[in-house]
Amino acid sequence: MAKRHTWLQNINRGLKKRLIIPILRSPHPPEHTARGVAIGTMWAMTPLVGIQMWLVSITWLFYKRCLHRSFSLPLGLAFTWISNVFTMIPIYYVFYVTGQMMMGNWDSISGYGHLKEILEKTFLSDLSFLQECLLFFELLLKDWGLAMIVGCLPWMILGYWIGNSLTLHIIKDYQALKEKRRLAKLQKHLQELHE
Repeated sequence: MAKRHTWLQNINRGLKKRLIIPILRSPHPPEHTARGVAIGTMWAMTPLVGIQMWLVSITWLFYKRCLHRSFSLPLGLAFTWISNVFTMIPIYYVFYVTGQMMMGNWDSISGYGHLKEILEKTFLSDLSFLQECLLFFELLLKDWGLAMIVGCLPWMILGYWIGNSLTLHIIKDYQALKEKRRLAKLQKHLQELHE
């Protein structure tokens, strides 16, 4: 009988299978893999949920055609899912607050409740899905848009840097551990031959 896992264990296993293992088993140089994670994380740190995967694809084409370099497109696409329908509201709020602070508008920072209220008015109404989306984006652009666009810029830079640095660190540590195990196995084999 198969072992049953909790939903948290299933999420953890899924993330490991879809994100960590492809990073560790990539046949490409570590920089190629790290750049893919970094580009995906960078685009995830924008208020563009819904078109981020397209932006990663366009960036990949730009790298390929104009810069004659590449990165892992599957990993780039996967890491855009850092921002999704579940994390969108808190991430948008962080962008908004950061943008307001960067523009010096300390007095006009509205609370998290205001964003929640906008979303509830938009999505818990009797409007059609298309009307809800149009109203949401109208409110977003009118009330929060500029602050969010300005506020996402430092997060994009930070996301790129963390994605790149952390991935390179993980890959290089994994490769060093793999090499250490290989040398230990070889040394054990040589000792067995001497005996």
